[in-house]
Amino acid sequence: MPELPEVETIARDLRPRLAGRRIAAARASRLLRCVPASARREDFPGCLVGRRVTGVLRRGKYLLIGLDDGRELMVHLGMTGRLVLEGARKPAGKHTHLELRFAGLAEALRFNDARRFGRVALGRRAELAACCGLGRLGIEPLESSVREVAAALRSRPKRLKGLLLEGTAVAGAGNIYADEALFRARLHPERVAAGLSAAEALSLARHLKQVLAEAVRRRGSSVDDYVDGSGLPGSFQKYHRVYGRTGQPCRNCGTKIVRLQVAGRSTHICPRCQRTPRRRL
Repeated sequence: MPELPEVETIARDLRPRLAGRRIAAARASRLLRCVPASARREDFPGCLVGRRVTGVLRRGKYLLIGLDDGRELMVHLGMTGRLVLEGARKPAGKHTHLELRFAGLAEALRFNDARRFGRVALGRRAELAACCGLGRLGIEPLESSVREVAAALRSRPKRLKGLLLEGTAVAGAGNIYADEALFRARLHPERVAAGLSAAEALSLARHLKQVLAEAVRRRGSSVDDYVDGSGLPGSFQKYHRVYGRTGQPCRNCGTKIVRLQVAGRSTHICPRCQRTPRRRL
């Protein structure tokens, strides 16, 4: 699933190319997962036509396309979603569920989603927060200080991997970057966040910010279906230290990376660098 770095990359790609453009045409397939916050489903996407794009933002793993009537088009990519600006004359792919065309632009914005876990919604920010999960998101790690991120993590009595995945304390990290940050901080994913020492929490916060920023610089991780706003892959997967490296040697100590099930997800750790927490009797 695309995480903060991937969605941030797409937002940065689309922002300068779409800002100020008027939507000239919009088409949606009957398979589009649409959660209208303020528009009736039967009116979507027709109500987008004529609106002007005011900006493209990211919140957590959500992409928000601002419109001149004060509403935002929210896009969540799900597992296999792609949001790509490509030549309008190029035939749309089989799994293209939403297409927007813009006045004076020879490219169309297309949302392609083979497995249909992605979704879109249209509404004002408060309406989207109520219907799409935006209202439950924690602080933004790249826009917050190390101390703020550490305090947010230590405030929750939950295991680290599950807490990072749910995004209610700190938004945007998913399976890849949770594993990478925990490894760099030498913390086992089953440690309880509220039980971290101040130094451990600061270390995790610092490494989380670093790994997310590095992944943004490298335009995300293309391990499955992710491509950027132009349809090109990212390169951070070449620099993963644990994620997807089961059986390979740890880059720190040489111990083989193992895969566990934590919080219902495949989790990659070095058993030597990330010691299993002691169980209380």
